[in-house]
This record gives sequence, structure tokens and C-alpha cells, in this order.
Amino acid sequence: MNTVIKVEQLSKAYQLGQFNTGTISQDLNRWWAHVRGKEDPFLKVGEKNDRTTKGKSNVVWSLKDVNLEIQQGDAIGIVGKNGAGKSTLLKILSRVTSPTQGTVKIKGRIASLLEVGTGFHPELSGRENIFLNGAILGMRKKEIERKFDEIVDFSGVERYIDTPVKRYSSGMYVRLAFAVAAHLESEILIVDEVLAVGDAEFQKKCLGKMQQVSKGEGRTVLFVSHNLSAIKQLCSKGAYLRDGELISVGTSEETVIQYLSYHQKKGIGDIYVKPAPEGKDLELMRAEIFDHDGVHRKQFEITESISIDLTIRCVKKIPSVYGYIVVKNRQEDILIESDSNDLLPNRLEQITEGDNVFRVVIPSKVLPYGEYRFYISFASSFSDSYSVDVPGEILNFTIVDTLTQRGHTRRSKTSSLLQWELKNALT
Repeated sequence: MNTVIKVEQLSKAYQLGQFNTGTISQDLNRWWAHVRGKEDPFLKVGEKNDRTTKGKSNVVWSLKDVNLEIQQGDAIGIVGKNGAGKSTLLKILSRVTSPTQGTVKIKGRIASLLEVGTGFHPELSGRENIFLNGAILGMRKKEIERKFDEIVDFSGVERYIDTPVKRYSSGMYVRLAFAVAAHLESEILIVDEVLAVGDAEFQKKCLGKMQQVSKGEGRTVLFVSHNLSAIKQLCSKGAYLRDGELISVGTSEETVIQYLSYHQKKGIGDIYVKPAPEGKDLELMRAEIFDHDGVHRKQFEITESISIDLTIRCVKKIPSVYGYIVVKNRQEDILIESDSNDLLPNRLEQITEGDNVFRVVIPSKVLPYGEYRFYISFASSFSDSYSVDVPGEILNFTIVDTLTQRGHTRRSKTSSLLQWELKNALT
């Protein structure tokens, strides 16, 4: 096997607050330790990057003693919750930042897409940025010209290709950036969670291109995403990061199961209550799940409908607000999804100042037996003027069949039901 990336004892520490240690004597101690080849004395007190606790040290380990070996042609999906160290690892591999300890050996050219607009100069046009990115990767002008038409066609921004990219929307930005990274001739393609900015059609197109890059062209792909279904679809291998430590490396299916089994231990109940208002113009304050008799439950028969009440607080009138709901199973497959055109009439424009309660009903016999998680978020066409809530996962529930005791044995083959099955009623 041809190893293209080898990571050994890789660690990255960040100091919170001020950049220096605070005193000349402490800085001198660190310098003297470095001169003698000793460990930085202030790294000894570093802590895991657990954002839920205050901690006692101002040094945190974003990555700690990570060992990873990636072969040519591997498509590896990296999973972990926010703050686990995924993006830090990719930045080190892309040479955006350097490690605190450890070594990284890379064989081949890397094309990275770490965040929207990475490597783009805002004053340059799309055409100029394509050539700029190619030059950064070490490609000759003729090589870029040969790929140029293919890049523009894939991105779908041909009409704006000679417009400065500072005038692009975030979706246009990521379309062109991904097209450049995927089509220019690099041996390694690194893609962070930026695909979430694109629409569903473009995300599907990107996943198809990454599959072609990995399986068809034999290039190596590193893919970070919270879309675990995409990880399973695209990647043959997976790596699970937790609090900066590499927990496991295995098949993508095994990695996803291990990640979910750990983070679902805590669970989310049948009532969601925001601890305190965040001062946004529109916030989800409360959500409750119950049966047709109004009883709060987390387990339902397959023959029962499920009702969910959403209490949405609006501080001031917001034009063009959209709601988006997703229901996923335990394997992170999307079973139901909808925007506000299907869920809340008139795109939430009928919402008034104060608390508004909306009822969402999932009809009976729509979802198969299994465990489910309910996600919701909001968006505004005028995002620069208004702030809206993006709660994410708020509720979970289980559907069973106690009469036949079949429990969780069946899976749905339908990816989207909400567009035509989910009803709503303003209460």
C-alpha cells in the first residue's frame, strides 16, 4: 500500500485569552526549555478541549497524540461533535497552521476547501481566482486552461465568472471553490463542512464528484461532515475524534455507529425548553411532543399520529422567515424533511410579535419502527438585518409495534415524506 499521509503523535495546543503568558519570566522559561530541547512547561497543564466546563488551565489541547495513516485512494470521513478537533486536523494537514508537537508527512499536492472563500481574493473575479488557486497548487497555466471550462460548468456560475467574488452569495462562493478544488490536479482532496452552505442538488453533485475523485481517479479524499449519511455513502473508512483525541479508525459504518452510540447516551427528552433567551429577533423557546390525547410521550405505536407544539418568540416583525424541519433515524438517514412552504404557511409571514405556537402533526404509518430525532432551524432572507434561531436537534422519540413485537426491525426506503405527509395547524 502507498501511504500518502502519515500523522505521528500529533498535538495542537491553544492558549485562551491573551497571546503571551503574561510575564517576562514565564516567556523566558518557555524559551529556555525550547533551547534545551525540553517540553514547554506550560503545556504540561493543558486540558482537553471540553467547552462545556470552565476548566482550570488557559491552555487547551485541540488535538492530543493523534496517530493516523492514510493510503492512496482512501476516502476517509472524519466525525465528531463541534470542538472535537476535526477542522484543526485538516488545517494542519493543509499547512494552514503548524502542530505544537508531533510530525505530519504528506506525499502529493493537496487541494483544500476548509471554509467558504478559502484561498479566494475578494477583489478578483471568479476567472482570476481559478487561475490563482491553480498557481498556488503549482499547476501551469496550460493545465488550468485545460480544466477551466469543466470547472465553470460544474460550478454553475458561468454568468458571473468575470464578476469579483466579493459580490457572490455564500452558495456561489462554495460552488466555485469546490469546483476548483475538485477539478485541479491534486493527489489529495480535503473538504470540511462547507458543503452545508450549498443547496441539496449541489450537495448531491459534490458527493458524486468526490466519489469519482476517490474511486475513479484513485485520489485521496478527507471529508469532514455532520451529515453521517453522506459519510457512509462516500467514505470507505472513518475516523472518530472526541475532545481532541482519535478514538477509533475503521469502516465508515463502524465509525458512525460508535459515534452515535456514545453521544446518544445522554438523550434528549420529550420537552425542549430554552434555558434563557439569547436576544435574537426570533427564537424557539419551547417544544413538546405528545399523542392525540395531549399526553407527553417518547414512545408511540406505528398506528398513532405524533403531535409537536413549537413555541416561537418573535421580538419584531421579520419579513421572509423560513422554517426547516428534519427527522432522522438512528443511522442519521433523513426520513422526513421540509421547509416552511410545507410546514408553516406563508413562510412564517403570519407570525406576530410575542409568543406564537405552531402545531406539527406527523401522521400515523408514515415512519417505520425505530428511533428518531427531530431537528428544526430557521432562516431569514434578510440575514444581515435580523438574527434567527438555529436550535438543531431538540426532541427524540421511538416508534414501536407492541402487538407484533417487531420493534426496530424495519427501515424506510423513503428519503423525504414531509413535503406531502406533514400537516400543520396554528393553535
